[in-house]
Amino acid sequence: MTLSVLVVEDDRDIRDVLRASLAAEGFDVLTAVSLSEATALLDHARVDLVVLDLGLPDGDGAELVRRIRRSSALPVVIASARHQDVEKIELLDAGADDFLTKPFAVGELLARIRVALRHRGTAVQPAVTRYDSGGLVIDLDAHRVERNDEALHLTPTEFRLAACLVRADGRVVTHRQLLTDVWGAEHVDDVHYLRLYMAQLRAKLEDVPSEPRHLLTETGVGYRLATD
Repeated sequence: MTLSVLVVEDDRDIRDVLRASLAAEGFDVLTAVSLSEATALLDHARVDLVVLDLGLPDGDGAELVRRIRRSSALPVVIASARHQDVEKIELLDAGADDFLTKPFAVGELLARIRVALRHRGTAVQPAVTRYDSGGLVIDLDAHRVERNDEALHLTPTEFRLAACLVRADGRVVTHRQLLTDVWGAEHVDDVHYLRLYMAQLRAKLEDVPSEPRHLLTETGVGYRLATD
């Protein structure tokens, strides 16, 4: 089962970078911009780890740490611009698993996340970065796409869409998730735009685009790549 990370961060640029980086590592990513939104997600969605900023528009992230610890051992990694040692110690004592000071390298955050999950006995599976089925190869590490041994050129947007599907490893990726990951949260309702790009992608990936064998539609839900 794919692990789910909740990113609580009100800075849009940082939030988008974290969402893309975590998705690239194979995590399902939920985002919240406030304490109230994060609390609602924790009450109604499955979350395996929280990445938490402290300076939120409706309160201090430390409140969320204390709330989580009253009822759960859910791992919490703080990612904040605050750097006072006293505050770090207080948060760690309150139940945070780790504390990173901004700015930080995304690679370091990913390593801290893996450590926090291992401490809870949760194994982190490596991200899926290659699809190879029925003559179609999508290699994310090599940034290469081939159909029947011939190289294909995808636009950057088409490649990002394909990458989202490859990383899902045969699972359905919802319209909302694809729109958020590729275009941003402000485009979550632009399903017609997604359908246009998916048609373009099918025209390149499929031998017969009208009878797709690889890029499949789950009606009313999203898309997935067929697996053998």
